[in-house]
Amino acid sequence: MTEKTITLPKARLSVVGLGPGDDALMTEQVRTAVASATDAFGYFPYIARLSGLEHLRLHASDNREELERARAALDCASEGRQVLMLSSGDPGVFAMASAVFEVLDLASAEERARWARVAVEVLPGITAMLAAAARLGAPLGHDFCAINLSDNLRSAAVIERRIRLAAQADFAMAFYNPSSASRPEGFARALRVLKEECEPERLICFARNVSRADERLQVHALEAVDESMADMRTLVIVGSSTTRRVGRHVYTPRSYGARARD
Repeated sequence: MTEKTITLPKARLSVVGLGPGDDALMTEQVRTAVASATDAFGYFPYIARLSGLEHLRLHASDNREELERARAALDCASEGRQVLMLSSGDPGVFAMASAVFEVLDLASAEERARWARVAVEVLPGITAMLAAAARLGAPLGHDFCAINLSDNLRSAAVIERRIRLAAQADFAMAFYNPSSASRPEGFARALRVLKEECEPERLICFARNVSRADERLQVHALEAVDESMADMRTLVIVGSSTTRRVGRHVYTPRSYGARARD
């Protein structure tokens, strides 16, 4: 990554998306913010992506400490530093932008006074959902939604209801955080709902480590899918009833006249 030196106003918190993995997919706007920052806060793997930049002071923390991380970053910026809050993909998609604004919204009077001079900006990035869709073709070419399968911040019942309603409305769906060592049942629950609501031929796409050297893309009919096919590094895209294959690509027609499979 090429370093640049640009003078920006002090006391700034830039909430940035680093993209899905390949540095080529990091936006120039984010590169500029990285080059001019003094500090970076983020989850351990995201901080590691900037570990070779000697001008940055790095502050790594666990992914369950989002609100504490946001407070620490705001405090750091209030000292007149130019601070990065790191997310992978896009910071507004299941990431740190909402955590920063939640902390600002719930701030005490003393915190509001301390952070008053901090200019907060959100710089978008290419989220895994869009990077995966591009590699696959155009599976999100018509109406779609994104659902986080982690029940860390909301109940499994809420997640299941959203998947069921999205399937009944015939949305294509992108599933984030399908399964992890501590929460292995997330994708299994989603799969159970899909098999109750969708036809067996529904196309399910798996994109693991998109844009990285070990990227792996798979497409299967729903009837051939099992819960072991997705982990936390996998982005799952569920097609709508009109989603189809053309050669090695998957796409969802934009035409409102596209006929759903019988």
